[in-house]
Amino acid sequence: MNAATRRSVPSTSAAAASLLFEPGRNCTVVAHASRVGLLVDGEEYFRAFALAAERASQSVAILAWDFNSATPLSFDDRPGAPPAQLGDFLNWLVRRRRGLRINILEWDYPLVFGADREFRLFHGFGWRPRRRVRFAQDNTHPISASHHQKIVVIDDAMAFIGGFDLTVRRWDSCAHAAEDDRRRCGDVAYPPFHDTMMAVDGEAARELGKIVRARWRAATGREMPATRTASPEPWRWPDAVRVDVHDVKVALSRTMPEMPRVAGITEVEALYLDMIASARRHIYIENQYFTAHRIGDALAARLAEPDGPEIVVLVRRFSHGWLEEHTMHVLRTRLVQRLRRADVHGRFHVYYPHVDKLAAGVCIDLHAKLMIVDDELLRIGSANLSNRSMGMDSECDATIVARGDPQAAAAIRHFRNRLLGEHLDARPKTVDTAVEEHGSLHGAIEALAGRCRTLRQLEQLPDWPEAVIELASVGDPARPLVEHLIDELSPEGLMTRAVELEDGKRGAAGERGFIFMRPAVLKLIAFVLVIGALTALWRYTPLADWLDASRVTGWAQAFASRWWAPLLILVAYTPACVVMFPRPLITLAAVVAFGPQLGFVYAISGILVAALASYLAGLGLPRREVQKLGGKRLFKLAEILRRRSLSAMTALRLVPVAPFVVVGMCAAAIGIRVQPFLFGTLFGMLPGTLATTVFGDQLAALLDDPARINYGIIAAIVVLLVLTSLIVRRWLAKQQRALNNATAGERSR
Repeated sequence: MNAATRRSVPSTSAAAASLLFEPGRNCTVVAHASRVGLLVDGEEYFRAFALAAERASQSVAILAWDFNSATPLSFDDRPGAPPAQLGDFLNWLVRRRRGLRINILEWDYPLVFGADREFRLFHGFGWRPRRRVRFAQDNTHPISASHHQKIVVIDDAMAFIGGFDLTVRRWDSCAHAAEDDRRRCGDVAYPPFHDTMMAVDGEAARELGKIVRARWRAATGREMPATRTASPEPWRWPDAVRVDVHDVKVALSRTMPEMPRVAGITEVEALYLDMIASARRHIYIENQYFTAHRIGDALAARLAEPDGPEIVVLVRRFSHGWLEEHTMHVLRTRLVQRLRRADVHGRFHVYYPHVDKLAAGVCIDLHAKLMIVDDELLRIGSANLSNRSMGMDSECDATIVARGDPQAAAAIRHFRNRLLGEHLDARPKTVDTAVEEHGSLHGAIEALAGRCRTLRQLEQLPDWPEAVIELASVGDPARPLVEHLIDELSPEGLMTRAVELEDGKRGAAGERGFIFMRPAVLKLIAFVLVIGALTALWRYTPLADWLDASRVTGWAQAFASRWWAPLLILVAYTPACVVMFPRPLITLAAVVAFGPQLGFVYAISGILVAALASYLAGLGLPRREVQKLGGKRLFKLAEILRRRSLSAMTALRLVPVAPFVVVGMCAAAIGIRVQPFLFGTLFGMLPGTLATTVFGDQLAALLDDPARINYGIIAAIVVLLVLTSLIVRRWLAKQQRALNNATAGERSR
């Protein structure tokens, strides 16, 4: 089975709805929907989801970038009303329907994204999912990528797809009032929020169910059963959920990132390019981000045409925080400026939604991901107009086409006018009349603008230095290059290649690999990126002033004077290992604060405490959970751990193949005794901790007097660590080969 086949999802054999849709190139499948509902803003979507889920008899399946059980679905406090919070609502559903199963698959996000998220460790303290509510997290993606698809499928009969997650900070009414007491996350108010979803039924819903089940199977290794065809009750579309279009074809397009030995899927990008090329009069876009290079190329080409389409883009005015402002905001500025230069015929217009009385620096959070071309094509999904949505993150969009059907064309036109009317505080009919009178979307917007709720042109774009723009591009990659770098440099990759070389083999992928995927080039790229990032942070942020030598030294001395400081250092390693915070930073802080001797003792003691905590957490863990937790590379080394516990533990700590906590839990689960585990951890962590201590001592010298730093010591430590790493890697590869040969011999007998 080839790579593309492994990534594919079963599709129907129905003919494509239009020449535009080509399954396998710009869509996964084209499927029929008897009904399509176009939902705007959280109040309408959450209500529609709840009404549809109440009708579920067999299954509710949820794919999410984020999921939060505290999400408010409604503010209905009438007696007998369903629970208002999402988690309670899902538990209520399975209580009232004995055959109902609910499966939730959320992106397994890094904790840096966890500010507004619900930690799964807290399930059971706050929300306790019932037995038939299954929750899983999906980490089957490249490093620094995410699972961004947002799909809900109910009984394989009705499905929702778009930009909404079932999470907090999403609910809002279409009024987008500056102040709304219902718009709160805990006790904190959040800004107005705008997004869209598409509801479909019939074959389109079943195809979305296939996509969800494929993701669930890849993430968990288990099957999510399809809904039985002979349902005990016929499915009925909820009466209170609007139907905008009847009997249309729906194209489902995906992005799935390239992985080792698995081909990527770029249907999202391909269909965007085809839609832009097909436009005759108007292209209307609402998107959270606007940075994608190839989309920009396609739009620029249409702007250069003397009779090309008008292009109207709606974006969010401000960014979320400093990091996004200096990455996605910078890249958006570059693309907008480029398209304005290309707009020789005056057909490119960028707006942001505005409402009076918002605080300074606050804007309507436009989160939608939609494109409407003429009155022919309407697309709603999860894909941002960013580079990473084109090839890095998993995405899924749904597109309907009118194909000359006047009813479908009228629905698409009305939906565009409805969106513009919401932003301009005008009725859809008023917008439609203005478009006809002025002959353009831009003319209608300018004629209707100026109210307390309105659209304003995106102006006053700053000029960013080219170095900042190039650095910002690192935050919006179109392809998962980091995954290839890690694969090349990881111990598993090195061991695999060592075995291949020993046997005289060479993987076909390595022979045919692209030049920029070769280890030497990737190392150079990684080095340049790191140096560039540090340089930019130092030059273009307050970091240089904030981290001057006297201030850092003062902080360290003040910290060391506290009686509880050593205890804090000892305890700090355990949560740091859990969230994968860099341990050497704690060691450096300890050495600068307490000096090299005490700093080293506190550091190695804290590491052993963290190791023991992870070991205790892994006692009694089932074998299946060990494989799931440790991943393939650690599971393959489990037998080596059993046979050579002390030396193998030392090697795994010297050259880790899995997170620190995961190694400890798996070691306990497979029966490694605590003494060799702790001694192996001690011996394995000593070189790195000692090296960090030396660096910390030299750092303290640098802060006190730059002339005291000894570069010879630093160079010797680096050489020693490199040699140690190479020796350990060769030993692990040798042990793996010996184990493989022994296993093969047993099988041959």
